[in-house]
Amino acid sequence: MKAFQTICRLLRSSKGFSLKPTAHVDFSTSSYSCSRKKKVNPYKEVDQEKYSDLVQSVLSSKALAQTPESLFEEDNLLYGPVSKCKPPKQDEEAKVPRNWCPLFNPDRSIKPNATSTPAIPLKIPLQRNTIPSVTKILQQTMTSEQTFYLERWKQRMILELGEDGFAEYSSNVFLQGKRFHKALESILAPQGDLKERDENLESGYIQSVQHILKDVSGVRALESAVQHETLKYVGLLDCVAEYQGKLCVIDWKTSEKPKPYIRNTFDSPLQVVAYVGAINNDANYSFQVQCGLIVVAYKDGSPAHPHFMDTELCSQYWAKWLLRLEEYTKKEKNQNIQKPDEGTE
Repeated sequence: MKAFQTICRLLRSSKGFSLKPTAHVDFSTSSYSCSRKKKVNPYKEVDQEKYSDLVQSVLSSKALAQTPESLFEEDNLLYGPVSKCKPPKQDEEAKVPRNWCPLFNPDRSIKPNATSTPAIPLKIPLQRNTIPSVTKILQQTMTSEQTFYLERWKQRMILELGEDGFAEYSSNVFLQGKRFHKALESILAPQGDLKERDENLESGYIQSVQHILKDVSGVRALESAVQHETLKYVGLLDCVAEYQGKLCVIDWKTSEKPKPYIRNTFDSPLQVVAYVGAINNDANYSFQVQCGLIVVAYKDGSPAHPHFMDTELCSQYWAKWLLRLEEYTKKEKNQNIQKPDEGTE
């Protein structure tokens, strides 16, 4: 009986179907009058051509039992094919930065002349102060989904390696990344040691980025600090150079797993645009950057994946970065408000 009622509801809700009571039907609370009235077939006005199979299955006493496949077929007939696309997240799309700050500096030239290009790449040391770093801001504002997957990966690694093994693994990954960046610096810096360059070529990571390095020229900064003087954050960028003729902030990454798409790099695009915005608003840099490049290198020497970020893509990620920065500022403000209360308890 429940299955019959469900199908009736489906038929009533379908387009083009209407069920109108005839003039002869008299709804009464009297059980006597209801029992004397002739029952009306509710399927007389159904579009027989469109729903013939469905109606026949309902009216037939020999109808087969419903299966998941038959139910999907009926849903497809009544409502059309199922859309597999996820609905957009309205809340996220509606968010816009409250305190907008432009990514690009209109007072700086996009293509500086040759005399402004430094013979030796800039290498400004990072000053440790109270201004938050880009890395800290991104870590403190990770989404719950990011936090969940990061913690799950950590627990899985601890289960396989143990606490001490995981600590050693993390230390090795950090050292490998540090050596990789040091090797790139010796290769890209004009005053680098030739012997050291030859030794670095044996590294799997360096072999991985060889096809990228062929398109890199005009290095302007290496392992250099930047500070956004308006938004008040700092960072240490890997490299500023021309990639295929376009000046970019280049971020070198290492990975054990292939990352062929920019979405696989998680928050790296936000880190890159944060550096782009900082350079364009830092008095230590006379030039302006409008593009970014994320290079993911692999230890086994497999060709690295380059993810180029043009002006439009940088602008999109800049809006997301400003939202993360606002979230961080809000969290810090709330923590500072709570601290005096904690001291009085």
